[in-house]
Amino acid sequence: MKKTSFFIAFLAIAALIIVTSCSENPSVSADEVQASNIKALSLIVDDDGNLAGDLTETEIASLQFMIEEEKVARDVYLEMDDLYELKVFANISSSEQRHMDAVLFLIDGYNVVNPASDLRGVFANEDLQTLYNTLVEQGNGGMEDALKVGALIEETDIVDLNNWLEKVENANVELVYASLLKGSTNHLRAFVRNLASLGITYEPQVLDTETYQDIIGK
Repeated sequence: MKKTSFFIAFLAIAALIIVTSCSENPSVSADEVQASNIKALSLIVDDDGNLAGDLTETEIASLQFMIEEEKVARDVYLEMDDLYELKVFANISSSEQRHMDAVLFLIDGYNVVNPASDLRGVFANEDLQTLYNTLVEQGNGGMEDALKVGALIEETDIVDLNNWLEKVENANVELVYASLLKGSTNHLRAFVRNLASLGITYEPQVLDTETYQDIIGK
């Protein structure tokens, strides 16, 4: 990947991390922004500015799966926001877009085929297509159901990211997945809080009770 596209990819994931941006400090140069992003995520690059290392077939498969799984989350939340206009769906759908951008950064950086469609609700992975259809149908049942769908999505993301983290070895993939995992735990807490505000105690559907309580208690 050329340095120019490498720089653009880093800008796409800037929102995942706390860095000084050009909008906050117009005197910061493009090179300084790129360097800040590299440092913040501790990503490994070679002397030409390319992402270092090769990917295994498992790592390639993980990237192709995760970009569509993050798209499931984004697309479902956009649908729920259209229905209920709850701030939590608007906010987290934007966050899921940044998660997609982060995975896309790796996909582009390692020249992996991107399976994700530009169309909302359309997926190459048949299992994820079925999951999306099921979640949207469940979310149509009312606000409580929609919030429970959100929590279920984040539980599923947490489980899948943890599973991939046990299989991948590329340091850059590990770093991005760790960032996504942190985001998913924050999202789960947000949905649980919104349900609690309606007087509803959420019960985990995918995570074991101990792991779930550990996340919610933080």
